[in-house]
Amino acid sequence: MERRAARLPWRALRKIKITCQGGDVNLEHVFLCGNPALDFAATLRARRSVRFEMFVSPDRLDAWYLESGIVDTVSASQHADVERAVALREAIYELVTARVAGDPYDSEALAVVNDTARKPAAAPQLTASGRRTDATSQEALSTVARHAVELLSGPDVPLLKECGNPECTRVYIDRSRGGRRQWCAMDPCGRQAQGGRVPRPQAAGPGVCRAVMSTPPARR
Repeated sequence: MERRAARLPWRALRKIKITCQGGDVNLEHVFLCGNPALDFAATLRARRSVRFEMFVSPDRLDAWYLESGIVDTVSASQHADVERAVALREAIYELVTARVAGDPYDSEALAVVNDTARKPAAAPQLTASGRRTDATSQEALSTVARHAVELLSGPDVPLLKECGNPECTRVYIDRSRGGRRQWCAMDPCGRQAQGGRVPRPQAAGPGVCRAVMSTPPARR
């Protein structure tokens, strides 16, 4: 039987905030899931255990927008933009895992995604050298929400699968022949799971940043 994605109640997901303490964690963004909305949802890593937050500061959110390729430039995000991004991310994760599990959508998570998608999104422009997309932080976030809408209403829904490593909570699109892909990536998840070792966030820059439960920010 296929393992279903682990899910927290939506009201619990809304209460995530960032806290940092001594130690090292790799804050480099990775894009393994086959869709920007899924990669965005994966920026809270190892949800079942240590819950490492990748959006530890506004500049890490901006880096994600640029590295994902959804925009070419983005205006500098503020802490309020990070709060909105985390709220959207958790709403996307709630809807994606509900779809994988065959459960009904949570109405509040659905409203967050739809409200964000309704706002102006990043618009590509034709230039002499090709195409360029400049955006504000809010426009970039709306673009992510629209990717989620397209994904969850489109033909890739039957291909959604959670990584086979029990400590990894990424959901990806399995386009492999015969649907045989088991991992978000062989390195580290496939290799370490097959070896019986649980992958942990790799050491890199200063500061371990964990996501913990707290009072949700006031809605704007």
